[in-house]
Amino acid sequence: MPLNSSTLLRCSRGLLSNPWKAMLSAQGSTAVRHKSTIHYASRPDLPRLAYRKVPGKSPGVLFLPGFASNMGGQKAEALEEFCQSLGHAYLRFDYTGCGSSEGNMADCTMGTWKKDVLYVLDELVEGPQILVGSSMGAWLMLLASLARPDKVAALVGISTAADHFVTAFNTLPIETKKEIEEKGSWTVPNRHAEEGHVTLSVDFLKEAENHCVLQSPLPLSCPVRLIHGLKDADVPWHISMQVAERVLSDDVDVILRKHGQHRMTEKDDIKLIVYTIDDLIDKLTTMG
Repeated sequence: MPLNSSTLLRCSRGLLSNPWKAMLSAQGSTAVRHKSTIHYASRPDLPRLAYRKVPGKSPGVLFLPGFASNMGGQKAEALEEFCQSLGHAYLRFDYTGCGSSEGNMADCTMGTWKKDVLYVLDELVEGPQILVGSSMGAWLMLLASLARPDKVAALVGISTAADHFVTAFNTLPIETKKEIEEKGSWTVPNRHAEEGHVTLSVDFLKEAENHCVLQSPLPLSCPVRLIHGLKDADVPWHISMQVAERVLSDDVDVILRKHGQHRMTEKDDIKLIVYTIDDLIDKLTTMG
């Protein structure tokens, strides 16, 4: 079992007296104690990146948001609260063109955002990190881990969207693909976007092909946890199974939520994410 009863009992006991638990109990509450301050990282010839950082013990936790999302989401905030309560380092940030970071999202590519993640790993955090990626953030998490294996202690993918844009486009009928290529952009319905859709340029899709990870084995040796909802209407849960099959590490668990949806922001979803990270921290510090 990916998360057995003894693990849950250990985590539950640890959280019963944990001040973080009160935040989960307050349904609808967005208050986070000692909320971190927003900072801006200046990079030569590149837009500034906005981030929030909590100092603390190693391993640190680094959160990677999903497509067109930002570091102010429920999962990102809940993880900050949790890491603060444990005394572990935590960093969340906005990709170029998203949230509070500089830049124009329309000009960005998967390569742009991969560089953002690598900059954060190289310049803004210390020591090995547990990367927690949500949706597209989990795709970037895999790309960053392949590029910086020494900076990564463990991976937690939530609704992992590896290769998703490319796969979704390639499954369209030939006529539809031709229309999109002639138009130069693809308008995709998206219930989470303000406009009800997102627009991807053909150039974005073609560039994303350079970053696909599911065609070959993934030479990653760290612990990997992949959490996915069976009712995810945006990214099929079998993508997480494909990632698990391709990762070479022996320590890989897939955790499926029967009623889980794409965003995984229900109270019990966030509890599971936290339990998973807590268990990884315990495992890594015991190993260390």
